[in-house]
Amino acid sequence: MISELANTIFQQSIADYHVFDEIDHPVKNPYPEHTIEHLLYLKNWIDTAQWHMEDVVRNPNIDPVEGLSWKRRIDAQNQVRTDMVEFIDSYFLNLYQNNSPLSDAKVNTESPAWAIDRLSILALKIYHMQEEAERTTATSEHRLQCQNKLNVLLTQRKDLSESIDELLSDIEKGKKYMKVYKQMKMYNDPSLNPVLYNKA
Repeated sequence: MISELANTIFQQSIADYHVFDEIDHPVKNPYPEHTIEHLLYLKNWIDTAQWHMEDVVRNPNIDPVEGLSWKRRIDAQNQVRTDMVEFIDSYFLNLYQNNSPLSDAKVNTESPAWAIDRLSILALKIYHMQEEAERTTATSEHRLQCQNKLNVLLTQRKDLSESIDELLSDIEKGKKYMKVYKQMKMYNDPSLNPVLYNKA
C-alpha cells in the first residue's frame, strides 16, 4: 500500500529534519534515486522546510525587510513543492501507462500526487500537534485541547490514506484514469504577473 509507505517515510523525514532543525540543512536522502521512496522523502523534506519558513515569517517582531525576504523565499519554495508534486504524478503516469481504462472510467477530483501532498502536510500537522499535546511548559487545558485536535488529525490520516490506496487501486483496475494538469502558477512569472510586467 502506497499510503503506508508514504506515512512511514514522511515520519522518517520529519524526524531526520528535527535532528538539526535547520531550514538550510542539506538533505541526506537515504533512498536510491529514481525510486518512489526517494521522491516521497524529498517531497516531505521540502514541505518540512517550508513549514518552518512559515513559522519564521509569522514572528510579529520580524524586521519588515527580512520578512519580505522570507515571503519571497516561501514563494520560491512553493514552486519547488508544486514541481515535486508534478514529478511524483509523472511517476504514477509512467507506472500505469499500459493500463487501459474501462469504458465507464472516470477521472478523480485530484491526482494521486496532490492527495499525497495533503498526506505529507498532515504528517507535519500530526508531528507538531503531538509536540504541543506533550509540551510540559503548557497548561493542562492546552495539552488536552491539542490532544483532541491530534485525535482528529489521526483520523484524517487514516481516511486520506485509505482514499489514496483506493484511488491507485481503481486506476490500476481501469475504473479511474489519471488526468494531470500543470498548476500554471502565475505570480512568479514576469510575463504573467501584471505587477512585474508593467514595471518592466
